[in-house]
Amino acid sequence: MPDDTTQLLSKHKGKIILVEFLLTTCPHCQRCSQVVEKMYKEYGPKGFQPLGVAINDMAKLLVPDFKKNGNLSWPVGYSPRDPVYSYLEHPAMQQLYMPALVFIDRKFQIRAQYMGTEPFFNAEEKNMRDMIEMLMKEGGAPAVSKGKAPAPKKA
Repeated sequence: MPDDTTQLLSKHKGKIILVEFLLTTCPHCQRCSQVVEKMYKEYGPKGFQPLGVAINDMAKLLVPDFKKNGNLSWPVGYSPRDPVYSYLEHPAMQQLYMPALVFIDRKFQIRAQYMGTEPFFNAEEKNMRDMIEMLMKEGGAPAVSKGKAPAPKKA
C-alpha cells in the first residue's frame, strides 16, 4: 500500500474480492477504477472488497495522486512488475494490456480473470456488476479456468 504496509488478501477472506492490476498513467485503468469505485460504494457494505495494485515505474510516488484524483475510497498500492507478470502468467517480453481484473469468491477461489483487451471491458460496468452479483448470490464455488467465467444467471 502507499504507506509501505502489506495488504494481505487473507485479511479479506469471506468477501468478494476484486484485484485491479493497473498503471496509474493509463486512461483505461483510470476509467476502470472509477467503475470499481461505483461498485464499491454500492456493494462494499454487502461484502465486496476491491484492491488496486499499480505496477508502473515510480508507482510508489504516483499512487497517492491516482487515488486523490480518482476520489478512490478503496485500497490502492503498488508492486514491482515482475511478480505481477508471474502471477498473471504473462510473458515479461510481451506487452500487457491493462487493467487486469481478478475476481475472487468468498471461499477464496479465483473465479475469473480479465486482461485489458478482452470483450469484458466493452461493457465493464455491466459485466462487473453481473459478476459481483453472481458471486454474492453463492457461498463460493470451484475455480474456473483463466479468462473464463460462468455466465451470470438471470434472476
